[in-house]
Amino acid sequence: MARVICIHGIGHQYGGERELHNSWYPALADGLTRAGETGTLDAQDVHCVFYGDLFRPAGRTLAVQDPPLDAADVEAGFETQFLLALWAEAARSDPAVLAPDARTLARTPRMVQRALDALSRSRFFAGVARRGLILDLKQVRAYLDDTGLRDAVQQRVADAVTERTRVVVGHSLGSVIAYEALCAHPDWPVRALLTLGSPLGIRNLVHDRLRVGEGARPGDWPGGVEQWTNIADEGDVVALVKDLRPLFGERVRCHLVHNGARAHDATRYLNTPEAGRAVADGCGPGPG
Repeated sequence: MARVICIHGIGHQYGGERELHNSWYPALADGLTRAGETGTLDAQDVHCVFYGDLFRPAGRTLAVQDPPLDAADVEAGFETQFLLALWAEAARSDPAVLAPDARTLARTPRMVQRALDALSRSRFFAGVARRGLILDLKQVRAYLDDTGLRDAVQQRVADAVTERTRVVVGHSLGSVIAYEALCAHPDWPVRALLTLGSPLGIRNLVHDRLRVGEGARPGDWPGGVEQWTNIADEGDVVALVKDLRPLFGERVRCHLVHNGARAHDATRYLNTPEAGRAVADGCGPGPG
């Protein structure tokens, strides 16, 4: 019976609900403290929706590493285009990353390799194995292209929402999932949407492929939500478009924050006063 539902992003296939809650709730509680809202939420008021296991192949164990993927495994189309978009944004925000040039417009194994090499030198992807980056690309594509997978993820969100739920928080791909869920369920009692490090503003690759239901279109206001807050770090490569207002309307409250070297880290977003204020405003007074 949680008041706040949190939805994670990619790369969590080896985690779980409780593990996420153990890191996300304290960070959110700190954000509430920074916003002057101490005591607004108890641990049981926050529920983390977990779907990472849907990307975990059957028979895999925690001791087994990610599959040995390389540049040849990056498929043409979405995966290559998304990789190039990440490369261009990393080059814009990080002087250590050489920018792509016109020769990257055609897909070749060498071009994909150059993109992976460039991103491996960026601050943003420091410590991320190349195979992990490629696997993340494939997870985003799988969610957007696989209807059965998308439905399974959406069902987990729907199962978590109750009459007490007032706020939905989505990080990274979780922001896409949250937006689609709220568009599909305008009857939910959710008052506020908080998106963190969101790729929702990436035209063609993400925004234009959003599933918003019959009679709606990407860019429509999400369901019955009263307040939408979007927070991005200037160096967050995944949040390629920091300001969502041109695509989703002036009602979206957009903030830039500074997360240090871990620009895309969910907990660093959650512990900001901007996140705390958004959650507090959404929950409103009383037990909800």
